[in-house]
Amino acid sequence: MKILNNIPLLQSYLQQQSAKRALVPTMGNLHSGHLSLVEAAKQQADEVVVSIFVNPLQFGPNEDFGCYPRTFEADCAALSEAGVDAVFAPDTHSLYPQGQERATRVDVPELGDILCGTIRPGHFVGVTSVVLRLLNLVRPDIALFGKKDYQQWLILRQMVQDLFLPIDIIGLPIIRDNDGLAKSSRNQYLSKQQRDIAPYLYQVLQKTAQQLQSEGSNYQALEQAASTELAQQGFVVDYFDIRRAEDLLRPDKVESPAALIILVAAKLGNTRLIDNYQGSSSNKVRL
Repeated sequence: MKILNNIPLLQSYLQQQSAKRALVPTMGNLHSGHLSLVEAAKQQADEVVVSIFVNPLQFGPNEDFGCYPRTFEADCAALSEAGVDAVFAPDTHSLYPQGQERATRVDVPELGDILCGTIRPGHFVGVTSVVLRLLNLVRPDIALFGKKDYQQWLILRQMVQDLFLPIDIIGLPIIRDNDGLAKSSRNQYLSKQQRDIAPYLYQVLQKTAQQLQSEGSNYQALEQAASTELAQQGFVVDYFDIRRAEDLLRPDKVESPAALIILVAAKLGNTRLIDNYQGSSSNKVRL
């Protein structure tokens, strides 16, 4: 496995390759959810490049950029064992040579301004800006993302379509622990007590999905009931919303449950968790 820590090394490496290429963008601190993306990439492409870059543009001023876990050596060992061909791990100056304040940014309006975009203003502009750079540098045929960040996946898919990039943005199912908690690098921030409570997030998603199937379309009442239930368990809820899966707009009429997605973002202590449940899919993937 090649480790490429600057753009000239990456460019030299790419000149030697001609196969179908997959990119798996990450911020490191890898877990089994990331490795499931690598495994899918290996099945769909001849060459797999994983990027590791903790992107400062997608963190707000009071968020966890400074303390975000950085486990580069362990990540590289796991990726080598998984059969990755190359790791691209640039520094901040490589991707933002003019500095962060002067860096060109990419905005996907409306879709990037709702849900997490409301709670974390500027976050998705940071995501799209770095992912576009990575796509232009690595030049993959496909790029793979987990659907735990469902809104992010839709935004990146629209960005690629709008900019006519010949790249498929592939979303893969959520990977969960045995108790249902969605895998996340931030789960390690949870105290033992918080970790015991955290799976309740998915349980409430499942319960709401069942109610959608059986009780109809009073979406606002279902959202409010779920938010109240989570608050009683100790969550501080940013949102619990039922949206159209295709565009994340609020349903303006009775929709088939299969056309809907339930999304939640909530904090336990200082740790922000996100999750979702789409249509009839339970996302009961376990690793």
